[in-house]
Amino acid sequence: MKILWISHLVPYPPKGGVLQRSYNLLKEVCKQHDVTLFAFNQSSFLNKSLPYEDDPIGKSVLELEKFVDSVHVMEIPKEKIKFGGHWIALKSLLSGSCYTMDWLNSTAAARTLSTLVDRNSFDAVHVDTISLCVYWEIFSHLPTVLNHHNFESEMLIERSRSEKNPLKRFYFRKEGERLSRVERRYCESASLNICCSDDDSKGMKKMFSKGCFVTIPNGVDRSYFYPSKNIFKNKNSAVIVGGLSWYPNRNAVEFFMNDIWPVLKARLPDFRVDIIGRDPTNEMVEFAQKEDNLHIHGFVDDVREYLWKAEFYLCPIKVGGGTKLKILDALASGCCIIADPFACKGINVTNGKDIVFAESASDYVERIIELINCPNEIRSIEENGPRLIAELYDYQEIGNRYCKYISDVSST
Repeated sequence: MKILWISHLVPYPPKGGVLQRSYNLLKEVCKQHDVTLFAFNQSSFLNKSLPYEDDPIGKSVLELEKFVDSVHVMEIPKEKIKFGGHWIALKSLLSGSCYTMDWLNSTAAARTLSTLVDRNSFDAVHVDTISLCVYWEIFSHLPTVLNHHNFESEMLIERSRSEKNPLKRFYFRKEGERLSRVERRYCESASLNICCSDDDSKGMKKMFSKGCFVTIPNGVDRSYFYPSKNIFKNKNSAVIVGGLSWYPNRNAVEFFMNDIWPVLKARLPDFRVDIIGRDPTNEMVEFAQKEDNLHIHGFVDDVREYLWKAEFYLCPIKVGGGTKLKILDALASGCCIIADPFACKGINVTNGKDIVFAESASDYVERIIELINCPNEIRSIEENGPRLIAELYDYQEIGNRYCKYISDVSST
């Protein structure tokens, strides 16, 4: 089969949640089908992911062409204008549209995409996020699978409820309400919708009853994330991982710094925490500079060494959607994870077996102290995580499942 894969980002390198899902699903589908990739270059994002490359886009295309038939990369109009994102957000708000559906809108991209569709006999189209449906009319005659990394409108509305700034609260609520109407149109028009978790699939099916929804879970590249037997754990240490430009991760780190950290350092003065993730705020950096055992690293090229060395992996995420790839990566790497139950939504973990749950600041500190005093329990959790990933979350099996869905869609 010939598949057109439309992406809101260049899916390389596979570092970070959305990139890992896009890259690994794409790679697995390419093993069975001929794929043409049409992608937008989120240049600032890509440059931070490949900080040592003189030509990040060239490097990415070269790597993707190892398994993709052809790659076509488009620039994003808003990136050519100073404060372009802010202007689009304001224009969308005033016009009754929504930013989610306007930020990738490009006349040049529409022309290129139309040419690709006209000149190729594609059997199916993979649309990697709702924002790309601005080009729907170009490929609407083809069997189309719409991917949902999150239940986007629900996330925005939920964020509006917790936002303290009244202007932001108003903006997020309006954006969520408008996006929900857009989601209804395209979810019910798509041949198939794929979600990261059963929670999202059920939630979207309940909201958009005419659409067809299935779960294609996030997974792990087990050739990259695995337990290391050669690196010793640093006692009394923890790591927190996640890109800090994404609100749920930023919110989690702020909760850690403001609520967990004061209690933790009072109970365990020598405890060390490393926070990994691109785009930390100035406030986070300044806070860490005043703390001897709290370290902000920003983006790192290879997170595995931090996973392997830390005695604990903390994930105090309380908001968001989809499933957290960071949890899957940590499970595969043999980490002893302490996480909010919300952070584990959609992942088949068992409290006390392959993960430990905590919610309040005191919960986290008590769980850490209990585990330090019970090293056998730490070892058991470290061993059970990789077993769970091998059984349920290997990308090869997930890719095979998705290929079957694509084949079924194209044949109907």
